[in-house]
Amino acid sequence: MKILMLNPPFLPKFSRFSRSPAVTKSGTLYYPIWHGYATGWLEKHGEDVKLVDAVADNLSREDCVKIVKDYQPDMVVTYTSTPSIYNDVEVAALLKETRPEALAVLSGTHATSLPEETLRLNSNIDVIARKEYDETLVQLAKKLKEGPLTSDILAMIDGIAFLDKQGQFVQTKDRANLEDLDAFPFLADVFKRHLTIENYFYAHCRYPIMSIFTSRGCYAKCNFCVYPDQMFGRVHRQRSPQNIVDEFLYIQKELPQVKEVLIDDDTFSVRPAHTQEFSELMVKHNVKVPWTAECRANLTKNTMEAMKKAGCRLIVVGFESADDQVLKNMLKGMTFNRMKKFVDEAREANILVHACFMAGNIGETKETLEKSLAFAKEVNADTCQFFPMMVYPGTGAYNWAKENGYLRSTNFRDWLDKDGLHNCVIDLPGLTGEELVAFCDRARREYYLSPKFLSYKLKYVLKNPKEIKKTAMAARTFAKHLFFPTPQKSSSTSMPSQPTS
Repeated sequence: MKILMLNPPFLPKFSRFSRSPAVTKSGTLYYPIWHGYATGWLEKHGEDVKLVDAVADNLSREDCVKIVKDYQPDMVVTYTSTPSIYNDVEVAALLKETRPEALAVLSGTHATSLPEETLRLNSNIDVIARKEYDETLVQLAKKLKEGPLTSDILAMIDGIAFLDKQGQFVQTKDRANLEDLDAFPFLADVFKRHLTIENYFYAHCRYPIMSIFTSRGCYAKCNFCVYPDQMFGRVHRQRSPQNIVDEFLYIQKELPQVKEVLIDDDTFSVRPAHTQEFSELMVKHNVKVPWTAECRANLTKNTMEAMKKAGCRLIVVGFESADDQVLKNMLKGMTFNRMKKFVDEAREANILVHACFMAGNIGETKETLEKSLAFAKEVNADTCQFFPMMVYPGTGAYNWAKENGYLRSTNFRDWLDKDGLHNCVIDLPGLTGEELVAFCDRARREYYLSPKFLSYKLKYVLKNPKEIKKTAMAARTFAKHLFFPTPQKSSSTSMPSQPTS
């Protein structure tokens, strides 16, 4: 069984696998993480798989057609995101027309959130593999080998959605999540064989970077995050500490060009004992590859000190806001005082921080935005990002915006501006989407051009020459957005037209 796993062409440097898909101001380009894990899972079950990242490789639709003609897949799995959904469906339909006998499958958060609407965009789409889709693809391949996939057969496969012969929408029951994450092949090995590592760049990480996940599922209830509800659930599952260390050892040996590993989990450090054991094993096995992890701001100083000793260079933290009521409204489960304590203890542990802030949450005002900016300046993180609120189908934030009349568009092209950057599609009482974007642009300028930050960054880079390359790479792209922010403008007129059946 030949299976093509495709991150479809769209805009240059479009990070479809980001939690908030867009072209980034820093030049960051995410790995096709979930297609990578699914590729490894399919290969483990004996399938012939080809993973293609058309964005990273600058491939056109015509290039993808040629790949399909040459490879002759039995199944094509196309990943989707909200702002690129119309394009993604068009590409999947085009490849179905190129090879009609291949099963056309869509995956990803958007197709999961709006399966019927997505299926009805084009009759060439056969199936949506909903939520966590690794095992779902294995089962689809198994049934496909046995013969044609009739509606009755499809109805027996958990975790999918499709239109039957009468055009009726069918959604099967959710597939149980995979519990043993140690059973997955190392993602680093999958990417080594299928992708060009140097194509991927994360502005807060050293370059070249390898990105992995060590867990799935998130217990937190943040209402803006699409992954827990639409992909991996709220039950937290982790790989064993030894299994994670073994992947680091693989990277250290087989990918010597990698200068840092990003543990991109929603909440890497949710279990302190697990983090402690992992850190001790990293030291025991003499792992030398630096790493960065995404964590909540409830880490203790003891845990951070253990992480530092194990090679952790930087922690990515979603502060989102410095206002306690806004934090409460978004169900963040965090307080301003706890975040301040975290910042102080991270400094004491000598770990850098990449700080994330979001403008436009429930209860946001001009005053709360200024509180967040003041806190960001106080933190003086190694890197800092300010995003306007992006609401995605399937999240509480999207439902809140829609129910209250704050959502000013249901055309998903409008989630990006003409350059593929984030475009805010909500207007709040007293704050328009344009004002939220303008605040983020101003906050970015005030933060990165402040004498305090510039002095810190110059001293740090001179003291740490390994930082020069990634800092220079980010600065080249970032500078134009810092000095010449793009006016907020819908991308509707510049994107591919909405597909028709």
